[in-house]
Amino acid sequence: MGTSLTPEFWERFALLLFAAMGLTFALAALFDELALRRINRRTHRPPTGPRQSPPRTGSTDHRTSVSC
Repeated sequence: MGTSLTPEFWERFALLLFAAMGLTFALAALFDELALRRINRRTHRPPTGPRQSPPRTGSTDHRTSVSC
């Protein structure tokens, strides 16, 4: 019942193994490049001014003043 692995099997196995490795390396390089572009795009943005907070419409502040 035992079967031996033929040379044809090993040829196909090696071909599929190297194809999978090549695809893995190519995708890893692609995603690495995309991540680096995203990081570089964030660092090269021109600085924006501070955001203005919306004006308060009523005095709902119930904190105690700490001034002397």
